[in-house]
Amino acid sequence: MKQVVSLEEAVGFPLAHDITEIRAGEFKGPAFSKGHILKNEDLDHLRRLGKNHLYVLKPEADEMHEDEAAGVIAKALCGEGVGWDGPPKEGKITITASRDGLLKIDTEALLQFNMQGDVMCATRHTNSVVEKGMTIAGTRAIPLVVSRKNVDIALEAAKTSPDSILRVIPIAQSSVGVMITGNEVFNGLIEDKFEAVITKKVKELGGTILEVVFLPDDDEKIASAARRLLDNGADLLITTGGMSVDPDDRTRHALKKIGIHDIVYGTPVLPGAMFMVAYLGKTPILGIPACGMYSARTILDLIYPRVLTGEKITRKDIAELGHGGLCLDCKVCTYPICPFGK
Repeated sequence: MKQVVSLEEAVGFPLAHDITEIRAGEFKGPAFSKGHILKNEDLDHLRRLGKNHLYVLKPEADEMHEDEAAGVIAKALCGEGVGWDGPPKEGKITITASRDGLLKIDTEALLQFNMQGDVMCATRHTNSVVEKGMTIAGTRAIPLVVSRKNVDIALEAAKTSPDSILRVIPIAQSSVGVMITGNEVFNGLIEDKFEAVITKKVKELGGTILEVVFLPDDDEKIASAARRLLDNGADLLITTGGMSVDPDDRTRHALKKIGIHDIVYGTPVLPGAMFMVAYLGKTPILGIPACGMYSARTILDLIYPRVLTGEKITRKDIAELGHGGLCLDCKVCTYPICPFGK
């Protein structure tokens, strides 16, 4: 409700309109913006502007000022590894990562939250690698005065997320065992390019290479090397080559001999259609097809960070990557600032 009140009575209430200030040759614009909550220290400034009375907004019992609403909804949106600094400004709060990690968005709960309309939250894409202090979302109340009922509806939508709509999950610094398979590389017929590529990607996310092993297309040798790397402390295996349907490509078949399970082979992502993710106990095993040698970014870049958070990758997770899973092979790669994997 808009009311005319004295300056003293206005303290603690939001302005119903901008208060313009003009300083000849210096400034013309709002000294105080619509929605600003009046404070005692503002009164002398207002008197200098010739103001003795103001229009202010006095929300009814069933209404909330935009700044109050913003604080309430931000608290409901934010989970572990996420927060914000300072009070709301004009009903808006910028949400940031409070640690390095992988951004996880409950997209279904976010959709329901945004269906209400009087409040909103815009985010980065889920599964984005983020750094501490990076902006990950913005939320605000849209009207200056919001119905408490509508805020409550949005809050109920946020509560449907079991882990909060916005989270940043730490990325483990894994010790990675790398197996590069293929007779052509093992016998020196072609130059290996996998080792440099995998090493770079592992180090980008803070991991270390335990050992790189070169192997022929031999079931027993591949299986034996995998067992040895795991026994020596590898908490993740990356195997390259041997992923196609060629009868000489034995890597997948060899790994079955050591008991890998929950195998997902084949993806709706290019590059990376013949990618594999599997597990031996709780240890992830990622199989990269030949595209990993010559493509700057592949499905490995989409899945590897998620694996490092402890997420168990399923067929559904892989299938969902089809929408946005086409790399455009740009002349200058700008990943992750591009549509790939989003």
